[in-house]
Amino acid sequence: MALNHYFNNIVTATTSIFEGMSITFSHLLRKPVTIQYPDRVEKPVQEMLPARYRGILDLDINLCTACTACQRACPIDCIHIDEVKVDKTYIIVPETGRKVAKIKSPAVFNINIAKCMYCGLCTEACSTSAIKHTPKFEMSTDNLNNLILRFVPPEESERLKAEEPEVIKRAEERKAAEAAARAAAKAAEKKSPPDPE
Repeated sequence: MALNHYFNNIVTATTSIFEGMSITFSHLLRKPVTIQYPDRVEKPVQEMLPARYRGILDLDINLCTACTACQRACPIDCIHIDEVKVDKTYIIVPETGRKVAKIKSPAVFNINIAKCMYCGLCTEACSTSAIKHTPKFEMSTDNLNNLILRFVPPEESERLKAEEPEVIKRAEERKAAEAAARAAAKAAEKKSPPDPE
């Protein structure tokens, strides 16, 4: 019984090899055929993709508050952010109309598309919807460095890093002035006589 099973396995393996090789050898005798890519279609493929298609990531740098939520949410560490403090401004989130304070800005914001698995966790974690998937899906290259998307130009990064100490100094001066104003208000309350009843 075991011997029959053994020889049946040999016959099955041999026949499957010959079936596979017959398909391979048939291509040796055929004339090569060039297949048009991309397929000729009435509309570009990107326009026919679903609205929630997860293509290559894009960032609206003006909406980014450098909170690093997307970097922490990424399971394979393909997002790298270096944040710097900036003067406080407010941004409006387009989807919700919510007003958000921006006290940090990315000095470096890189996404390594070669590592990205298009899971969408970074877009879910972003509170301002600054990072989103696009319908773009083709990014062929022979150099892996071309697959690192750099959203902050080097000269802008250097400028932000150079300005950060001055921004921190101004913020500390503002806090000290606010604390002094609060202390003065408390002292004034203590000195003022109680209102007659």
